[in-house]
Amino acid sequence: MMTTRNLRLCGATLLGAVAAFGLAAPASAQEYRQELRHSVAPCQGDGPAVWINISDIEAATGTLRIQLYRGTRADWLERGRWLHRIEVPAHEGSRQVCMPVPATGSYAIAIRHDVNDNGRTDITTDGGGMSNNPSINIFNLGRPSVNRTRFSIGHEVKPMTIRMRYM
Repeated sequence: MMTTRNLRLCGATLLGAVAAFGLAAPASAQEYRQELRHSVAPCQGDGPAVWINISDIEAATGTLRIQLYRGTRADWLERGRWLHRIEVPAHEGSRQVCMPVPATGSYAIAIRHDVNDNGRTDITTDGGGMSNNPSINIFNLGRPSVNRTRFSIGHEVKPMTIRMRYM
Protein backbone atom coordinates (compact mmCIF):
# COMPACT_ATOMS: atom_id res chain seq x y z
CA MET A 1 0.00 0.00 0.00
CA MET A 2 1.35 3.43 -0.97
CA THR A 3 1.58 6.00 1.74
CA THR A 4 1.24 9.70 1.07
CA ARG A 5 4.97 10.05 1.71
CA ASN A 6 5.81 7.32 -0.84
CA LEU A 7 3.50 8.91 -3.40
CA ARG A 8 5.24 12.25 -2.94
CA LEU A 9 8.67 10.62 -3.30
CA CYS A 10 7.62 8.74 -6.46
CA GLY A 11 6.06 11.89 -7.88
CA ALA A 12 9.16 13.95 -7.11
CA THR A 13 11.42 11.30 -8.65
CA LEU A 14 9.25 11.08 -11.78
CA LEU A 15 9.03 14.87 -12.05
CA GLY A 16 12.81 15.12 -11.67
CA ALA A 17 13.36 12.51 -14.39
CA VAL A 18 10.93 14.25 -16.75
CA ALA A 19 12.53 17.63 -16.07
CA ALA A 20 16.04 16.24 -16.63
CA PHE A 21 14.98 14.56 -19.86
CA GLY A 22 13.10 17.66 -20.94
CA LEU A 23 16.14 19.85 -20.43
CA ALA A 24 18.47 17.42 -22.20
CA ALA A 25 16.36 17.07 -25.33
CA PRO A 26 16.10 20.77 -26.22
CA ALA A 27 19.82 21.34 -25.53
CA SER A 28 20.80 18.79 -28.18
CA ALA A 29 18.12 20.06 -30.56
CA GLN A 30 19.40 23.61 -30.14
CA GLU A 31 22.84 22.48 -31.25
CA TYR A 32 21.67 22.84 -34.86
CA ARG A 33 19.99 25.72 -36.68
CA GLN A 34 21.22 28.71 -34.71
CA GLU A 35 20.32 31.85 -36.67
CA LEU A 36 22.72 34.60 -35.67
CA ARG A 37 22.84 38.33 -36.27
CA HIS A 38 26.05 39.37 -37.91
CA SER A 39 28.59 40.84 -35.51
CA VAL A 40 32.32 41.42 -35.90
CA ALA A 41 32.84 41.02 -32.13
CA PRO A 42 33.69 37.27 -32.21
CA CYS A 43 36.47 38.02 -34.72
CA GLN A 44 37.95 40.71 -32.49
CA GLY A 45 38.57 38.25 -29.65
CA ASP A 46 40.49 35.02 -29.30
CA GLY A 47 38.05 32.83 -31.22
CA PRO A 48 37.22 30.35 -32.33
CA ALA A 49 35.75 32.24 -35.25
CA VAL A 50 36.24 32.55 -39.01
CA TRP A 51 36.79 35.97 -40.60
CA ILE A 52 35.42 35.36 -44.11
CA ASN A 53 36.22 37.56 -47.07
CA ILE A 54 33.49 36.76 -49.62
CA SER A 55 34.79 37.77 -53.05
CA ASP A 56 33.42 37.97 -56.61
CA ILE A 57 29.85 38.86 -55.58
CA GLU A 58 28.17 39.74 -58.90
CA ALA A 59 25.24 41.89 -57.74
CA ALA A 60 24.31 44.28 -54.95
CA THR A 61 20.81 42.80 -54.76
CA GLY A 62 19.50 40.02 -52.59
CA THR A 63 20.91 38.24 -49.56
CA LEU A 64 24.02 36.26 -48.73
CA ARG A 65 23.28 33.23 -46.52
CA ILE A 66 26.37 31.90 -44.77
CA GLN A 67 26.02 28.52 -43.04
CA LEU A 68 28.50 26.69 -40.79
CA TYR A 69 28.40 22.88 -40.74
CA ARG A 70 30.32 20.28 -38.79
CA GLY A 71 33.04 18.85 -40.98
CA THR A 72 31.40 15.43 -41.19
CA ARG A 73 29.82 13.56 -44.09
CA ALA A 74 26.63 13.13 -42.02
CA ASP A 75 26.15 16.91 -41.60
CA TRP A 76 27.70 18.58 -44.67
CA LEU A 77 24.98 20.27 -46.77
CA GLU A 78 22.23 18.18 -45.19
CA ARG A 79 18.94 20.03 -44.69
CA GLY A 80 18.65 21.35 -41.13
CA ARG A 81 22.12 20.09 -40.12
CA TRP A 82 23.82 23.50 -40.15
CA LEU A 83 25.07 24.87 -36.85
CA HIS A 84 25.07 28.63 -37.46
CA ARG A 85 23.46 30.76 -40.14
CA ILE A 86 24.07 34.44 -40.81
CA GLU A 87 22.19 36.39 -43.47
CA VAL A 88 23.46 39.76 -44.71
CA PRO A 89 22.60 42.02 -47.63
CA ALA A 90 24.72 41.38 -50.72
CA HIS A 91 27.26 43.97 -51.86
CA GLU A 92 28.75 43.82 -55.34
CA GLY A 93 32.43 42.92 -55.21
CA SER A 94 33.34 41.67 -51.76
CA ARG A 95 31.96 41.52 -48.25
CA GLN A 96 33.46 40.48 -44.93
CA VAL A 97 31.53 38.36 -42.44
CA CYS A 98 32.55 37.01 -39.04
CA MET A 99 31.29 33.48 -38.35
CA PRO A 100 31.56 32.39 -34.71
CA VAL A 101 32.41 28.71 -34.21
CA PRO A 102 30.97 26.80 -31.23
CA ALA A 103 34.22 24.97 -30.32
CA THR A 104 37.55 23.90 -31.73
CA GLY A 105 37.28 21.16 -34.35
CA SER A 106 36.52 20.53 -38.03
CA TYR A 107 33.91 22.53 -39.91
CA ALA A 108 32.83 23.55 -43.43
CA ILE A 109 31.09 26.70 -44.70
CA ALA A 110 28.59 27.11 -47.53
CA ILE A 111 27.39 30.46 -48.89
CA ARG A 112 24.43 31.12 -51.18
CA HIS A 113 23.65 34.41 -52.85
CA ASP A 114 19.86 34.60 -53.25
CA VAL A 115 20.00 37.32 -55.91
CA ASN A 116 16.26 37.99 -56.15
CA ASP A 117 15.56 37.34 -52.42
CA ASN A 118 12.83 34.78 -53.11
CA GLY A 119 14.12 32.26 -50.55
CA ARG A 120 14.67 29.56 -53.19
CA THR A 121 17.75 28.45 -55.08
CA ASP A 122 17.52 29.65 -58.68
CA ILE A 123 20.30 27.78 -60.46
CA THR A 124 20.53 30.22 -63.37
CA THR A 125 20.89 33.39 -61.26
CA ASP A 126 21.95 32.58 -57.69
CA GLY A 127 25.58 32.13 -56.74
CA GLY A 128 27.39 29.93 -54.29
CA GLY A 129 30.71 29.40 -52.60
CA MET A 130 32.27 27.03 -50.09
CA SER A 131 35.22 26.88 -47.75
CA ASN A 132 38.48 25.91 -49.53
CA ASN A 133 36.92 27.02 -52.87
CA PRO A 134 36.49 23.52 -54.35
CA SER A 135 35.86 23.18 -58.06
CA ILE A 136 32.23 22.69 -58.94
CA ASN A 137 31.32 20.78 -62.08
CA ILE A 138 28.54 18.78 -63.72
CA PHE A 139 29.70 15.59 -61.97
CA ASN A 140 29.34 16.83 -58.38
CA LEU A 141 26.38 19.15 -59.13
CA GLY A 142 27.69 21.82 -56.78
CA ARG A 143 28.02 19.41 -53.85
CA PRO A 144 31.72 18.76 -53.37
CA SER A 145 32.58 16.25 -50.68
CA VAL A 146 33.20 17.41 -47.13
CA ASN A 147 36.83 16.32 -47.61
CA ARG A 148 37.27 19.18 -50.09
CA THR A 149 35.58 21.83 -47.94
CA ARG A 150 36.52 20.86 -44.37
CA PHE A 151 38.94 22.98 -42.32
CA SER A 152 40.23 22.75 -38.76
CA ILE A 153 40.10 25.55 -36.24
CA GLY A 154 41.57 25.91 -32.78
CA HIS A 155 41.30 28.83 -30.38
CA GLU A 156 41.93 31.48 -33.02
CA VAL A 157 40.26 33.74 -35.53
CA LYS A 158 40.90 32.03 -38.86
CA PRO A 159 41.01 34.23 -41.97
CA MET A 160 39.40 32.70 -45.06
CA THR A 161 38.47 33.86 -48.57
CA ILE A 162 35.49 32.25 -50.27
CA ARG A 163 34.99 33.04 -53.94
CA MET A 164 31.40 33.20 -55.18
CA ARG A 165 30.55 31.39 -58.40
CA TYR A 166 27.59 31.87 -60.73
CA MET A 167 26.30 30.01 -63.79
